[in-house]
Amino acid sequence: MAVTVKSEHEIQLMREAGEILAKVHEELHEVLKPGMTTFEVNRICEKLIRGYDCLPSFLGYEGYPASVCVSVNDEIVHGIPSKKRVLREGDIVSLDTGVIWKGWQSDAARTWAIGEISAEAQKLIDVTRESFFEGIKYARAGNHLNDICAAIGDYAESRGYGVVRDLVGHGIGTEMHEDPEVPNFRMRFKGIRLQAGMTLAIEPMITLGGYEVNWGDDGWTVTTADGSLASHYENTILITEGEPEILSLRSGSAANV
Repeated sequence: MAVTVKSEHEIQLMREAGEILAKVHEELHEVLKPGMTTFEVNRICEKLIRGYDCLPSFLGYEGYPASVCVSVNDEIVHGIPSKKRVLREGDIVSLDTGVIWKGWQSDAARTWAIGEISAEAQKLIDVTRESFFEGIKYARAGNHLNDICAAIGDYAESRGYGVVRDLVGHGIGTEMHEDPEVPNFRMRFKGIRLQAGMTLAIEPMITLGGYEVNWGDDGWTVTTADGSLASHYENTILITEGEPEILSLRSGSAANV
């Protein structure tokens, strides 16, 4: 396993990429409404990314046909935008997208309500986000990777939620997926020792039911095996000697809550 440690110049470029991606998510959140298709969400997302002079990192990645994964209700990740899929009042939708800025990547996901949703669905979204922040309390130099993983999974499972095991977070840099893999559950081993300058995409994927998944016939869409709702929250972070820096999150934004 070769985990890259970024230089100050490289970190600054990743900060810039993350700032742009945070803005893209904010602007996407503002336009979401019942009646729009997931195809339209993708069209807007790609326009926003290119408007910031970035490349959409998901488009064409291993053949993925869109710039944003739009996953609705029981879809955990990798939902392919479609002109036929319409967002309805009461849905929850996970948007996972990334940008390439001057050769450097940022990757982030958010789950949003479409109109009024159930209290149960809102709590799922909240706990997914909270589990991310529980995990990154341990994302500092000197700790081990499993400290993050265990904190995420223990938090969600202690509240009765399922933690997806077939999909994990990852390192990130000039490539979208770099070493190491970052599970969202407690591992049997400590994992690597974290160093300042490492950059990780940490992404809890949490369900109202079990952790088992189904893979769609399209080769991309992953759904909960039991049909329960799923939520996804992700940021690109920088490991430091102290508190981690969240590169894809802007403080004070309404899209951060």
